[in-house]
Amino acid sequence: MRIARFDNNRVGLVQEDGIHDMTGALEQLPAHRHPYPRRDALIANLDIFENATTSRVVPLERVELLSPVANPGKIMAAPVNYKKHLEEALADKGIHHGNLVGEIHKAGIFLKASSSVVGCGEGVRLVHLDRRNDHEVELAVVIGKEGRGIPASHALDYVAGYCIGLDMTIRGTEDRSLRKSPDSYTVLGPWLVTAEEIPDPGNLELSISVNGKEKQRANTRELILPVPQLIEWASSFYTLYPGDVLLTGTPQGVGPVRPGDVMVASLEIVGDMRVEVSAA
Repeated sequence: MRIARFDNNRVGLVQEDGIHDMTGALEQLPAHRHPYPRRDALIANLDIFENATTSRVVPLERVELLSPVANPGKIMAAPVNYKKHLEEALADKGIHHGNLVGEIHKAGIFLKASSSVVGCGEGVRLVHLDRRNDHEVELAVVIGKEGRGIPASHALDYVAGYCIGLDMTIRGTEDRSLRKSPDSYTVLGPWLVTAEEIPDPGNLELSISVNGKEKQRANTRELILPVPQLIEWASSFYTLYPGDVLLTGTPQGVGPVRPGDVMVASLEIVGDMRVEVSAA
């Protein structure tokens, strides 16, 4: 399945003729009272779409695409998880700003604020325009069920699906989580492709262009720590919940964007997403 959120928090399944609106299926979600569970209710109950009916079909070009995950409990991000990106980060002061840069085994996974999440239709709104703001395209993994201490051999059983992730970054001397967590600095989309459609997340082409010029291109087989090992490592520190998002790292070619730019990110099997850049 390809599950999209769009317009005023509607949901539907993406097919060749557009989005089949199945917002009515949300009535099947369990009701909760305070304190609310630490999970995204839709991601935890994707089976509601199995017998849902379509109310209408909406052309893709007529909707504003939101993040396929409405309420991620946490966003876990893997830094310097491609060897060539590690090399460019070490070589470019505009990237490292004197910070200690080490491969992922030494740098560890960091967290981004869940308030930074937007969909591709909402766009990126840059802050601190006096500093360099960079694009970083990544494979995003959406967790589908609760788990802790998950072995890599069973890690993919805990995945709900995949989407494109943009880990937007302000360059500077501060901690990563601060510079990568402003509003709109985590773009997820264009929709969630459920795990059965991507049996091997370790062999996917991904890329991004800015104003029609390609900036980054790689394959997830080049990841230093692949998806199962990332899930194993993250779950050794945190309990993972449905709707948690794991950004797997960006390849070489990161670079600045400015208000007025248009980014187009692509991920094999998932598709493309267009993201406009503006000033906050």
